[in-house]
Amino acid sequence: MSIHPTAIVSDKAIIGSNVKIGAYTIVYDNVEICENTVIEAFCEIGVSNHLSNGEKLYIGVNSHIRSHSIFYEGSHFLEALVTGHRVTVREKVNAGKNLQIGTLSDLQGHCDIGDFVRFHSNVHIGQKSKIGNYVWIFPYVVLTNDPHPPSDTLLGVTVEDYAVIATMSVVLPGAKISHGCLIAAHSSIKGITEADMIYAGSPAKKICPTTKVKLHDGTGDAYPWRKHFHRGYPEELVTSWMSE
Repeated sequence: MSIHPTAIVSDKAIIGSNVKIGAYTIVYDNVEICENTVIEAFCEIGVSNHLSNGEKLYIGVNSHIRSHSIFYEGSHFLEALVTGHRVTVREKVNAGKNLQIGTLSDLQGHCDIGDFVRFHSNVHIGQKSKIGNYVWIFPYVVLTNDPHPPSDTLLGVTVEDYAVIATMSVVLPGAKISHGCLIAAHSSIKGITEADMIYAGSPAKKICPTTKVKLHDGTGDAYPWRKHFHRGYPEELVTSWMSE
């Protein structure tokens, strides 16, 4: 374990082997950080509040949280969490393995996230969002939850496996982005979509099946993307995709 001399780490926190904690970072009481994890400088890890119900912040093995990030207590992340800089994560996020959260992204808590999900920079995930596995959400996307703001009514967004939401799209409260959908850039989407379809516009409308999109190099279909894009995914998972 390597803790910078300016860091403040509670003696109540559980810190695994080979964890590195950077300068001026604070790790609060109700935290477990598993082995081989890096927490960079100027982070706050395990901030308490009344919404967490006293639940622990759990950071799985082989994770990397970059500088100036803030994580509240009460969330649970499996192995290989990776963030950019200045990320905010509120309480009650339950996430699978290999989640990537881009710089300046904001997870408002009380949401469920599957395995190998990719949030690029400046993504906002509203409360009660339910996100499946292998989802891509690109910069400046907002998942909303209030149908008539401001109110106490929260209708979370659902995003199913393999869906892609392109940059600067807004997903409206209660929307369901079905398996393999592509939401085009600058779209505003509501309601229930059909699987493996493209939706575009504001308000977004169904355009065509995703298989109509071809790769720019002319080598084949762009979708399903998992048939040609494999970077960062384990070999056994790619093998299963290619055999579908």
